[in-house]
Amino acid sequence: MDHQIVLIAGCGLAIMIAASVFARRTGVAAPLLLVALGIGASYLPSTPAIHIEPEIILAGVLPPLLYSAAVQLPVLDVRRNFGLISWLSVVMVIVSALVIGALVHAAFPSISFALAVALGAVVSPTDAVAATAIGHRVGLPPRLMTVLEGESLVNDASALVVLRTALAALAVTTHFSLGHTVLDFAWAVVGAILIGGAVGLLTALLRQRLDDPVLNTTISFAVPFLAYFPAEGVHASGVLAVVIAGLLTGALGSRRFSARDRQTQATTWTTISFILESGVFLAMGYQLPELVDDARVETSFGEITLLVLLVVVLLIVLRFLGLAWPALQSRFGSDDRNDQLRARLSEMGERLDAMEPSGEREENRLAWARKRLARSHADIDFEEREPITGRGLLVLAWAGMRGVVTVAAVQTIPAGTPHRATVVLAAFIVALITLVLFGLTLPAVIARMRFSSESAEDKRDSVQALMRQIGEAAIDALGPLDEQTVDGEPLDPAAVSALKERIVPRLMSGGRQLRDTKPDTREQMAVLQRRYLDAMREALQAERSIGGYSSATYRQVESFLDTVERGFG
Repeated sequence: MDHQIVLIAGCGLAIMIAASVFARRTGVAAPLLLVALGIGASYLPSTPAIHIEPEIILAGVLPPLLYSAAVQLPVLDVRRNFGLISWLSVVMVIVSALVIGALVHAAFPSISFALAVALGAVVSPTDAVAATAIGHRVGLPPRLMTVLEGESLVNDASALVVLRTALAALAVTTHFSLGHTVLDFAWAVVGAILIGGAVGLLTALLRQRLDDPVLNTTISFAVPFLAYFPAEGVHASGVLAVVIAGLLTGALGSRRFSARDRQTQATTWTTISFILESGVFLAMGYQLPELVDDARVETSFGEITLLVLLVVVLLIVLRFLGLAWPALQSRFGSDDRNDQLRARLSEMGERLDAMEPSGEREENRLAWARKRLARSHADIDFEEREPITGRGLLVLAWAGMRGVVTVAAVQTIPAGTPHRATVVLAAFIVALITLVLFGLTLPAVIARMRFSSESAEDKRDSVQALMRQIGEAAIDALGPLDEQTVDGEPLDPAAVSALKERIVPRLMSGGRQLRDTKPDTREQMAVLQRRYLDAMREALQAERSIGGYSSATYRQVESFLDTVERGFG
């Protein structure tokens, strides 16, 4: 049996790699291929039945998947899209679960309201894996990608809280309490923020003190579980705690981790995410025939067809209706609101300029106020530069694929519950239909929207402008090169002349000139390069907190600084 498990795992990895390569060459979303291959593999002769406990998926697979996505998602983008992300991932998930629950119970009275709400909860959260894969390939604007990724991170928590409340009602009195759901959700959010924030902060501080890539990677593996299990233990949302820990780790990592640790973390978690996501979609297809056999015992083909059609139609209608309100907001009054806000910010700026601080404390408060003012101006510029138009909202509405959470969460419905097999099969088929329907048509929808993308020249200009800005800030902070000292000794003139052309816009242009200098001069140059590199990182973090450039520009500049830092070692 052990050899059979190893063989199945090896074949599974081979299928994942082959599907990924085929998807890149053909443009078909990899999750669709994996589900289809899983269904085909289940019909091969002598293939064993594989039963994966849903708790293994929820507690063992979902936390690292969410952490992997959260740690790479810029906090700046989440903050700027927080309203729309919250609307889709919290309000619309709860509304969808209740509406689907009520209509399914009305259409199929044998399915209790609590069980119907449980079905609505598991099919409500979207899975951005296929959507973002398609978006990257066909040029979906970065802001829409952020909304999809942010929504898929948070809506899992919302759905699982509603599911937990529905299952509790199902087990006790079959009476679903909306008030209890609201209170449960409030504590789930507060508890998750506290625990996830604490875990993210403490582990980041610990990793900052360790100069060992093996230990850093090991701690990184533990973070999602350190956040998930304590949160679940106090009945908070474990998945939201993981998301908070991931976002905080990503934000702190830019400031506190070494370039080597950041690169190792990115590579490691991208690999883990690929294996886990691919494995879940493959297993989803593999289990489908067995679920069909189980559901035949308690329901007919016609009933399951009607149930699936009802849920799919409701999901599509509710998603379009849910995005109608943001569409109306973006169409009416956005320009006026921006103009009014700019006027208020200008008045505040004039008042700040007229102030004369009398002490260091007031001077610090004034600097903080100016920074907040600059961030508000940058936010308005961002809204005007990258607005979410009606075309963008249409794409968001059509990017409604369901996946990992739907498949795993529905299987947590207790065995022996009447009509459990029917609900589980319905959720599986709904997820499969949305993957096929939206996955195959989304590329054409995005193409028809004709989104404009930033040109390569504009991207290059932004990177160069940011490099100049942080380089000048570093010189302002440290002073000119000619005035620098190393251990109290003045610099060798050769070191000054060699470094002057490298600091701005490039910190270092190669190693030949450094190797050709004298040993003492090389040491001075290395010290100065590190000194200015640290100052440029500080300037980059200060500018990132304001947000005058795109997240892609910040990532590219940070990647360049990381390359320079690794060159020191």
